[in-house]
Amino acid sequence: MLKISHLTKTFNKGTVNERVAMNDVSLHLPTGEFVTVIGSNGAGKSTLFNLISGCYLSDNGNIELDGMDITFIKEHKRAKTIGRIFQDPLKGTAPSMTIEENLALAYLRSTKKNISFGISHKDRAFFKERLAALGLGLEDRMKTKMGLLSGGQRQAVTLLMSILVTPKLLLLDEHTAALDPSTADKVIEITKDIVKENHITTMMITHNIQSALYLGNRTIMMDNGKIILDIKDEQRENMTVEKLLELFKKESHKELSNDRMLFS
Repeated sequence: MLKISHLTKTFNKGTVNERVAMNDVSLHLPTGEFVTVIGSNGAGKSTLFNLISGCYLSDNGNIELDGMDITFIKEHKRAKTIGRIFQDPLKGTAPSMTIEENLALAYLRSTKKNISFGISHKDRAFFKERLAALGLGLEDRMKTKMGLLSGGQRQAVTLLMSILVTPKLLLLDEHTAALDPSTADKVIEITKDIVKENHITTMMITHNIQSALYLGNRTIMMDNGKIILDIKDEQRENMTVEKLLELFKKESHKELSNDRMLFS
């Protein structure tokens, strides 16, 4: 369960470049909920993720995860229970290390095991089993260096690294945006299966409105550092891109910028 209460963040405070990036945002996600997050550039989506993950500290407000206040806990400590995947497939992995070595580092970090004795036979079998579930044939390439994988393969392994030990929260920051359409679709299907199988509370930023309404069970739209729409249940089931654009116009009193938004 994730509970965000009255979160605020202002950059360059007191200067001519002052910008309110997060404006009194509150949000409650029950355990296992899959929320898609949309909004044009500068809406506050990545800032929200950065505050949740600890990359930024908030000016005011609180963040609770499973009843624990993590508002001022350091980023590296939050990473033990919060998985995050970025748009760039090169982030989050060591390219000069093999697939199994990357998986081992992620696994040991989460389980606090000792790495001094290398990868055990038991752990290697576990990694192979989880890789096989991706359906990409990577279980037979565990000695391959990460830097030699395609973007889609690397992103799939990064996703697996994030959930080897089930996190309390998974943050997907446009994790398919840098992939070609067919590869992106494959990674999305893998994501859906992993989230559903492990019942992981998940937030996913996307610029594809159609995908936002298709994936998960709830969609929030941000604008100017605020959540202006929170769509779920029957309203979301009957929602179309056209209806969503009308709702945005009604709530924000402006047209939605199509700077990077994809409407179909």
